[in-house]
Amino acid sequence: MADPAGKVRVTRLALFFAAIACALSALAATATPEDRLSSVFQAIEANRRDEALKRVDALIRDHPNFRLAHLVRGDLLLARARPLETFGNVTKNVPPEKIDGLRAEALARLRAQRQRPSEDRLPRLVLQMSAEQKHAFLVDSRRSRLYVFANDAGRPRLVADYYVTLGKNGVEKTREGDQKTPLGVYYVTGNLPRAKLTDFYGSGAFPISYPNEWDRRLGRNGHGIWLHGVPSDVYSRPPRASDGCIVLANSDLDSVARYVQVGQTPVIIADEIEWADPAAVEADRRSLAAALEQWRADWQSRDTAKYLEHYSAQFRSGNQNFAAWAAHKRKVNAAKSWIKVGLARVAMFRYPRGRDFVVVTFDQDYRSDGLSNVMRKRQYWLKEGARWKIVYEGAG
Repeated sequence: MADPAGKVRVTRLALFFAAIACALSALAATATPEDRLSSVFQAIEANRRDEALKRVDALIRDHPNFRLAHLVRGDLLLARARPLETFGNVTKNVPPEKIDGLRAEALARLRAQRQRPSEDRLPRLVLQMSAEQKHAFLVDSRRSRLYVFANDAGRPRLVADYYVTLGKNGVEKTREGDQKTPLGVYYVTGNLPRAKLTDFYGSGAFPISYPNEWDRRLGRNGHGIWLHGVPSDVYSRPPRASDGCIVLANSDLDSVARYVQVGQTPVIIADEIEWADPAAVEADRRSLAAALEQWRADWQSRDTAKYLEHYSAQFRSGNQNFAAWAAHKRKVNAAKSWIKVGLARVAMFRYPRGRDFVVVTFDQDYRSDGLSNVMRKRQYWLKEGARWKIVYEGAG
C-alpha cells in the first residue's frame, strides 16, 4: 500500500539536507582560504580526521596552488596508516628547507588565529590619524601579520588582518641587498598595476617610502621595498622568503588594495605590535599634542629662546646641526614684527623600537610680515627626561 506521508517526509528531509549543503557552499565561498585552513586544523585537533580531509580536499579544489594545504592533506592520508611524528611527514623527496618553510607558515597562521588582539586594546604605535587618513597598515614581523586599521574619529579600529611574508634575513634593513625588511614608519608612495609588472609580483604592487628621513640620517640605504603579491603558481610564500618586501597572497593584496590611499596610507613595520589600554594611548597622545601646541605658540610669540627649547641638542635638519639651526632661526625671527602659525591634519605615529620616539606630520600654515607659506611638515619627537624634544624637522 502506498505511503504518501512517508514520501513527503523523505522529500522534506532531502530538501533540508540540500538547504544545508547550499548554506555550507555559501559559507565556503565567503570564508577566506586561511579561515578554511583553520577549520581543518580545528577538526584535526578534535580528532575528526575524516572531516578534516573533506575540508582540506575542498580547499585544494578551490585553491590548487595552496601548497600548505597539500602538505596537510598528505599528513592526513599518512595518519590513516601510522601515527605522525611531526608535521610534514610525507615529503621525503622534497628539500627540507621547503618543508621547514611550510611548517613556519602553518605555525604563523595558527598563532594569528589563536592570539587575536582584544577588542578593548589599541596599538601603542598609533597615537593619532589625520582626518584624511582613512586607514593605517601595521606589520607585526614576529607574527608575520599585516593589520588594517580604520580611522574612527582619529582612533584606530581593527578591520582586517592578513598573513604576510617578510625578508629572508629578518627585519631592520640597513643596506642594499641585505634581504631584510625595514623597521619604521613609512607611507605608500605608488600603485603599480599588474599590467606593468612581471608575474613574480602577482596582482600588483605598492611601493613604500623606504628609506625615510630617519633611515637616511642613520646612513641606511637600499630601495624598492614594496607591498606586492605572489607568482600565479603559488598561493603564498613562507614567512621569511622575500628580498625585503612585504608579500601577500594575491587575493589578500586585492583586499588590501581597497584600503590604500597613495601618499596618505601609513605602513608601520615593527618587531611586534604592543597592545595597550585606550586610556594609556590617549594619555600619550595628549602629552605630545600639548608639546606640539606649545611649540607652535612659542614660535608664533617670536620668543626665540622658548621656541628653541623645543629642539634637542641631537637635532639635525639637512646639513644643519642644532647650533647652525638655532643661529639661523634667531636671525630670521629677529627680522619679523609678527608671526602667525596654524597646524592642521596632524598625524602621530610612535616609531618601532622607540617607546618615546614619535613621528608627527601636519599641514603648517606660516604667515609673517615677509612671508606666507603652506607646507606639509614632518618632525621626529624624542622624550628626553620628562620633556618632548624635536630631533628632526623637514618637509613631509
